Amino acid sequence: MKPAKPLTHKFVEFIPDVIEEGKVYVSIEYATAVHKCCCGCGKEVVTPLSPTDWKLIFDGKTISLDPSIGNWTFPCRSHYWVRNNKALWAEDWSQSRIDAGRASDRRAKERYHATREVSEPLTKEPRQKPTGKRKGLWQKTKIWWNNGT
Repeated sequence: MKPAKPLTHKFVEFIPDVIEEGKVYVSIEYATAVHKCCCGCGKEVVTPLSPTDWKLIFDGKTISLDPSIGNWTFPCRSHYWVRNNKALWAEDWSQSRIDAGRASDRRAKERYHATREVSEPLTKEPRQKPTGKRKGLWQKTKIWWNNGT
């Protein structure tokens, strides 16, 4: 296993045109982190931050990304975790494991978005303003008493 690779991070609004080796750029506004592949191949790695993609952990000093970064479409096929500003190398995956992982990710996204659509309507009905004055306890008691006799 390769030794851990040190990383730095930079919070930015916009991802810069030139991505520096060993630096993870994080845009909270655009929910994205970008870095060059930690193997040194020079390819840019984009990790969208969302409940169904990657999660960013910032402890006040370092960042971590979860889950691991699997660059299965790159020639290098690098696989690593970003933990506390370090790239920690992980094992290579077989194609069948990659396919299963992608299918699992698709199902998780479908479930997430299906529950969001059911629980959060796109439009809300406006609240109706009450008409007339509200009756106080004494008035309600009088009405109750008069209806009972």
